[in-house]
Amino acid sequence: MGFEPPQRLVRALGESYGGTAAGEWLAELPELTERALAGRDLSVDRVAAPGGRSSLVLLVRGDDGAPAALKISPSGAAPELERAALAHWNGWGAAQLIAPGEDLLPGHAGAGALLLERLHPEVSLRSLPEAKALLEAAGTVRRLWVEPPAAHAFETVAVRTARRTAPMRAAAEADPDLGPLVAAALAVRGELLAHSPESLLLHGNFRQSKVLSGERAPWLTVGPEPLVGERAYDLARLVRDRVEDLIASSGGAMTARRRIKRLAEALEVDRERLHGWTLFRAVESGTRALAAGRRQEGEVTLEFAGWL
Repeated sequence: MGFEPPQRLVRALGESYGGTAAGEWLAELPELTERALAGRDLSVDRVAAPGGRSSLVLLVRGDDGAPAALKISPSGAAPELERAALAHWNGWGAAQLIAPGEDLLPGHAGAGALLLERLHPEVSLRSLPEAKALLEAAGTVRRLWVEPPAAHAFETVAVRTARRTAPMRAAAEADPDLGPLVAAALAVRGELLAHSPESLLLHGNFRQSKVLSGERAPWLTVGPEPLVGERAYDLARLVRDRVEDLIASSGGAMTARRRIKRLAEALEVDRERLHGWTLFRAVESGTRALAAGRRQEGEVTLEFAGWL
């Protein structure tokens, strides 16, 4: 099969794995795709573009003509954990995993392939007015917050965030102006982890663009980076959705704080904990964007964090 992977994926893989490793995996991608397609006798309609930052998504059909989506990811994206989370949700609030026990790339340690219910990748919650989008997002994410399966392999919020503290400190050392904001984010993380009120299965990267229109249900979630912890952590990324619009607005800071209040009340989450995780995740994302050379994204995200 001849195709060009979306440039968004090419850039993101380069940032995550380095140019050489990303190039090697992308060079192998056509062969991986052919193997996965052949394993289920699938035909390709088109590549989903711009697609995600960690995987190739192909809109496909089975030999019976039934539509589906084939997602191929490098091992670093932990496709086996995504599979486990989707299987556990079993279509409740998330895309349905087709043939959950089947390995489409048997014996290949460098990649994983998932066959999923096909949604409408061009229609996400970002297509709705903000107030409606937040309402639908809240209704969708609450379905995902369930007890994790027994003997699961998902990491915890504590483990995931610990892995990200060293780069934050490095960013503060490189730019002393970031020091107070990074220090505040790290301090609030420590306070939040001193006592976690719950241990639920979380999406891990939930935001409006991860909720797509479907046929089986109006809105379903895709692209989880699953972990176990408290709901406030999962909501924190949603708070800063459409951050560019917030920055451009004269009342952006007030709107951000109002979002925290409304989401906390609507989903019965502690407001201060949501505020704290929103701060930490914004500072972490902003410093990571700066380190990757995405300066505008980093500066906008850190300006948002400064409002908190």
